Amino acid sequence: MDTTSCSHSGTMTAFVVSVLFLLPLTMADITPGCKIRFTSRGLEMLKYETQKFVEEELSNITMPEMKGKEGRFQYTINNVKITELNLTHVDLRFQPDLGLLFEVENSSITLNFQRRILYWFFFDVGFINASAEGVNIHTALNLIRDDMGRLKISNITCDAYISKMKAKFSGTLGRVYDFVATFLTTGMRFLLNQRICPSMDRAGLVLINSLLETIPVRSEVDSYIGIDYSLLRDPVVTESSLDMDFRGMFYELKNENETLPNNAVNPIITDYDKMVYLALSEYFFDSGLDAYFKVEMFKTEISNGRMSKDMEMLLKTTYFATIMMLNPALMEAPLSLELETISSPRCTIKSSGASVAVNAIVNVLVLPPGQDPVQLSSMTMETKFNAKVSMKGKRLTVHMDLRRFKIFSNKSALESLALIPLQGPLKTMLQISVVPLINNYTKRGVQIPLADGMDFIEEVVTYHNGYIVIGADLHFTRGLREVIQSKMAGESANTV
Repeated sequence: MDTTSCSHSGTMTAFVVSVLFLLPLTMADITPGCKIRFTSRGLEMLKYETQKFVEEELSNITMPEMKGKEGRFQYTINNVKITELNLTHVDLRFQPDLGLLFEVENSSITLNFQRRILYWFFFDVGFINASAEGVNIHTALNLIRDDMGRLKISNITCDAYISKMKAKFSGTLGRVYDFVATFLTTGMRFLLNQRICPSMDRAGLVLINSLLETIPVRSEVDSYIGIDYSLLRDPVVTESSLDMDFRGMFYELKNENETLPNNAVNPIITDYDKMVYLALSEYFFDSGLDAYFKVEMFKTEISNGRMSKDMEMLLKTTYFATIMMLNPALMEAPLSLELETISSPRCTIKSSGASVAVNAIVNVLVLPPGQDPVQLSSMTMETKFNAKVSMKGKRLTVHMDLRRFKIFSNKSALESLALIPLQGPLKTMLQISVVPLINNYTKRGVQIPLADGMDFIEEVVTYHNGYIVIGADLHFTRGLREVIQSKMAGESANTV
């Protein structure tokens, strides 16, 4: 055996293996930070809105002019209008491994159209009232993740059939023309059959996809950070639910392509009682905390009116010797506390609740008028906040409450002992001055990936080890048609 050949073969194998290990993870390999489940209960509510939407869409069906000759009869039929739809047996359900199935059974459509008929030397003009009975429509919608990470209807399979059609002529010669009704309605039934599925295709591929585009994929949260709700893979559809996995990651607007690795647990949804469930892992919150840390949002200064006179006096007495050594005149100068996190805060979620750990540096400074600040001391602060997660509409909010607080000196253990009297007052000051600022900011909330016109109601939050699950029912604030028209009107305005 050629040892050179073996050597080359081994080198090539090692190279291929190395390349495979260096290849980036595909979207399907990424652990989701956010999951959403729509259940059969939610679909039942959506059925009513879908039925109204389909009725409106079918009402807009246009029919071509019909001309023909039958024996001594010459006819023209035009101005066809659908005057009433009676969709009595409607079903909307999940189609496993595909998407959704919308069915209409044994329903009826009432039409009105104008006739012009020439029979021998008689010319007659009037209207024909017709009814299509036994209307059956079977539509399957294939739901996928598109290239942008958005939920999308990729294909529609439609089958429409009208079992029979009746027509009644109006006018003085109505009875005379009844015998040609069968001939005319046969052609009309054929044309109507041909128009239903294209209308359903447009409703799904154009209009419903336009509605799905209102679900945020990558959007700004504020002027500092954004959030990525791109789908990681195609939705998983079973007989009882539609499950979607989202990246669920916050990012700096200045570094949109920077990705924070997800090492958190995969959130799990096991319930089906509510219409919709939202699951968020620790990664979802950690990425937000990390993004804000990188843009240096976790910095604040407590001085002047934000610091109580008692707190300022306590600080001055604590650092009396230091101030006196620097300059006795500084005893009258105001003090300031500068707080800055030294690492990205971290969220921990357990079955008992959620908390956020924050480590920061606290610098004590004296502010002599007309001079540069003078640092008296630098302390390390370790805090833990309770975090209560809630949902309002489709915005996720977090309310923080200071739970634990500890400070110690960066210089010596002896100075740390001297700081013990400051523990209680500093904790109270944080609760009064800093925590309200945090809660005022977080109460604005973050939008979750839900389409316009839908809101969460009757929310129930449950905590698990590593993630939370919010179960809720759905409320339509606007109809599907209204949301779609608003979306398309906005696009037209932007184009202009």
